[in-house]
Amino acid sequence: MFRKYSILIGLLVGSLTQTAFSGSFQVPRQLRGIPWWVWLLVILVLLALLIWWWLSYPEEKVPPAAKPEAEAARPIVEAPQPDDLTRIEGIGPKISSLLQAAGIMTFAQLAATDMSRLKQIIAEAGLAALADPATWPEQASLAAAGQWNALETLQGELKGGRRV
Repeated sequence: MFRKYSILIGLLVGSLTQTAFSGSFQVPRQLRGIPWWVWLLVILVLLALLIWWWLSYPEEKVPPAAKPEAEAARPIVEAPQPDDLTRIEGIGPKISSLLQAAGIMTFAQLAATDMSRLKQIIAEAGLAALADPATWPEQASLAAAGQWNALETLQGELKGGRRV
């Protein structure tokens, strides 16, 4: 389709340039009254329309199966929804925000975190004297498993997150 229009445009431009730059070519009687700049304007408008049509044509017509394997192999990983870590005995809003800043967002992540890492997070915040994370992983594993009754029973035995 583009080839058909390019031939027509080529013929039009060729005839106009021959008319403008050749003194031997006889200008038809119908064209004698139209100034050269009008023809130039017509050519520019046609060229602009052709460029607009070409740019508006969709670039990629590749079927979905032919996309690169790197895009198809990349799994879509959603960030876990943060749990309310303050439900763990001994964790208040301040410690909850510290844990979330350290990348511990869920009960499962808290249960899987090493005790030394938890103590390091608390010590860096200057709260080592106030909080003891000894029971947090145990409580978090019960919460992650959805065993809320067992968690309440355990929390009944604790005071401020510490065993009494």
